[in-house]
This record gives sequence, C-alpha cells and structure tokens, in this order.
Amino acid sequence: MKTDPEKIRIYSSKTGKVELMEKVEKTDDEWKGILTSQQFDVARKKGTELAFTGKYHDCHEDGIYKCVCCDIDLFDSKTKFESGTGWPSFWEPIAEENVKAETDKSHNMIRTEVLCALCDAHLGHVFDDGPPPTGKRYCMNSASLKFVKR
Repeated sequence: MKTDPEKIRIYSSKTGKVELMEKVEKTDDEWKGILTSQQFDVARKKGTELAFTGKYHDCHEDGIYKCVCCDIDLFDSKTKFESGTGWPSFWEPIAEENVKAETDKSHNMIRTEVLCALCDAHLGHVFDDGPPPTGKRYCMNSASLKFVKR
C-alpha cells in the first residue's frame, strides 16, 4: 500500500506566503537525468566545488538563488556578502522553512551542513563567523544553486 507523500512548509518569494509542498524524492538515476555530473556530485552526493570556481561566488546581480534540484527559493541576493572564501555566502536563508541543518562529522571535522528542506540537496555549510545582523555565514556551493534575476 502506497503512503501519501510527506508535505512540508515552504516559503515562496513569488507569492510571499508559506505553502504546503510535497517532499521531492527521486532515485540517483532520476537525478542523473536532470543534473550535470558536478551538480549531482555536489547536491546529491555531498561533494564540494573548488573555491573560486563556482559561477556564483562573484555574482553581484539582484535576484533569488534557488535549489538546482527542486527549484524552491533558498537565498535572496540582498543577504549575499563577500566572505573571501571563494563560495557564495549569505547571512540568512530566504526563509527558515526552506533549509534544514544537520551535523556533519565528515573529514575529521564537526560542521553544520545545510540542506534543501524540500529535496534534501546538499547546499553547503553554515558557520558562526558571518556579518550582522545574524552573525551567520551560509557558505554554499554554486553547483547546488540556480540564480534567477529579479
């Protein structure tokens, strides 16, 4: 017997509202048919791109950064800042509902991994060394993001 898909609360910048959306679940083969090999490695297999190589680390245009896998809004360019790390960095997500955090103990470190709340794509990590007003640095991979100009 098939169960109903899980629904979660996701904020949309287009409507300005939080909506219930079905959790996105696909097989690796389905993701491979949608994503480039780098996007798959980073977003689905928790990889990372090399510093200063991602297409958004030096992007200064006005718009919304969306999940490359499921297209939900993740970050607003108004919260992007120059961290000097080589990855796009933001001081807060577009909405707390749209991202989730998990403890990452890989590479002999303890960090906080940031994932897309709707499809569980690996986005990057969040650190406590960002600017005001939050003091957070959401250090994201360009390969996990899609930018849409406002």
